[in-house]
Amino acid sequence: MQKIAVFGGTGMTGQCAVRHALARNLKVRLLIRDEATVPEDFKEKVELVKGNVLNLSDCKATVAGVDAVVVVLGTRNDLKATTDLSEGMKNIIAAMKEANLKKVSVCLSAFLFYEPEKVPKIFTELNADHQREFDAVKASDLDYRCVLPPHIADEPSAEFEVMHDKSPGRSISKLDLGKFLVDCLEQEEHSRKTIGLATKK
Repeated sequence: MQKIAVFGGTGMTGQCAVRHALARNLKVRLLIRDEATVPEDFKEKVELVKGNVLNLSDCKATVAGVDAVVVVLGTRNDLKATTDLSEGMKNIIAAMKEANLKKVSVCLSAFLFYEPEKVPKIFTELNADHQREFDAVKASDLDYRCVLPPHIADEPSAEFEVMHDKSPGRSISKLDLGKFLVDCLEQEEHSRKTIGLATKK
């Protein structure tokens, strides 16, 4: 793996994924809507594609010629009803298929481990779109890693635990989550798995 595309690379977790990939000497391409959101510390080190994940042609341009894809789509604390995450994911899947690209890690939410009625009401609408996003990935023939983090903490890196099909704890450092989203692409034990991870207490 030499080059990756990152969708959502200017968000809190996405920035951590980008920085870790660069530290590993990977080439990185980002799809961005606004160059002003790209942090100065890596703006000159990544390839930028200006566009929107809701535009299929922009997704195709972003994945062309890369080896793998990291998806960290988010709403920046906007919890109202949306279909942007799932519709964007469908475009990414279509673009990857056209490019004969298989490997993707997708950051979702540990609320997907819950029964829907147990998800806090404030997150119900956002979780519904995460579910649609999750369903689209699982229905694809991609070599996916669906990562379902708990609370993403602005904390230093720490030892963390990884489990399949359940969450091992209540929070994970944004640094560790970003790192895992990149590294798991080369870890075959996570192929086509639903993954929970959390900081060890």
